[in-house]
Amino acid sequence: MTETADDLSTPLGQDKPRRKRRLRLPFTAMQLLAVLLGLFLVTFAGFAIFNKDPLGGEPMTRIAIREPKATEEKPAASGHGSEIKPDSKHETKEAPKQAAPGEQKTVTMIDGLTGARHDVVIGAGEASDKGEAASAPPVMAGIDPKLLEKSRYGMIPAVAGDLKSFNVYAADADRAKAAKMPVVAIVIGGLGVGAAKTTDAIMKLPPAVTLAFTPYGADPGKLAERARAQRHEIFLQIPMEPYDFPDNDPGPQTLLTSLSPDQNMDRLYWHLSRMQGYAGLANFMGARFIATEPAMQPIIREAAKRGLGFFDDGSSPRSIAPQATASASMPFGKGDIAIDAVPTPTEIDRALNKLESTARERGVAVGTASALPVSIDRVSAWTKTLGDRGILLVPLTTAMLKSKSS
Repeated sequence: MTETADDLSTPLGQDKPRRKRRLRLPFTAMQLLAVLLGLFLVTFAGFAIFNKDPLGGEPMTRIAIREPKATEEKPAASGHGSEIKPDSKHETKEAPKQAAPGEQKTVTMIDGLTGARHDVVIGAGEASDKGEAASAPPVMAGIDPKLLEKSRYGMIPAVAGDLKSFNVYAADADRAKAAKMPVVAIVIGGLGVGAAKTTDAIMKLPPAVTLAFTPYGADPGKLAERARAQRHEIFLQIPMEPYDFPDNDPGPQTLLTSLSPDQNMDRLYWHLSRMQGYAGLANFMGARFIATEPAMQPIIREAAKRGLGFFDDGSSPRSIAPQATASASMPFGKGDIAIDAVPTPTEIDRALNKLESTARERGVAVGTASALPVSIDRVSAWTKTLGDRGILLVPLTTAMLKSKSS
């Protein structure tokens, strides 16, 4: 009825306006979005499966090394056979020369999570491809060869009759005087990585301050030798697993609770071979490892068997080191106060005053610090007047022996 009326009312000669038809797609917007998302997932999965980059896009350098021919006398001027393909963030450099037998190379190891860099020397101390022991680096000056034993990584401590590293490499001290008055020991840790800060600690601090070296750095053995030449007592810090590992990574060859005792022992030997002349071991980080008895006990027994002492920096309240060292009849010491937990002059001075009070109360107190410039300056100034206040500064080994006898 309505259409008839519209037709009658339409003027002659004019067509009736037609209704516009809406364009309808054969699918909805949600269906289109689902298809696009599916295509993206399929593409991503295909890239992940068939991509040959195992590092997932991490910057990578490729080095082509050519075996030198016997008839060659000079390297090719154009550098053929020695090529580096850098990424967009790296400059092109010549390929490093292959290390000759017994020669050492420095390799920078980068923690992929934190970006921290560690220079590690390899070559002379590493085992050969055939599983034979590599030639050991030269023995440091002042080291008793009877107290060394050859391992697959190099020379490590050993016991020779009644001779033990803890006694032979302990710094000189007036132990008779130390038995009669309060004593304080200071341990500066984290040395060996960074020659400048290590040298500052060696030269600016009095000989009675004990220096603890990590096994990393370009040549920690030379710096340790220099420290001993300045009459400092040295300890070797062993990287151990913290609770937040691997977000917080001590470095290569870290002792881990997830490894077997044999695997951790092999890593321990690598650390022990990095330098010589240390009186004992200390934990480097390691709150989880030092609190895990099945992992820690074999390490303590091995260190005791090799005539070493053990120093617990006191950072882990759950440490089983006191019980483990007691059962192994091993010299033991523990840090009482972290001097530079807050690295400002005022807070460091406050911590040193607290260390004095602890020494007067207990007879022995041990403070720990890192090699920060402010820490070295404040400790150096504090030690100059310590004797006037009736307290004796002693090496760590002397404090450990006094704690055992008291």
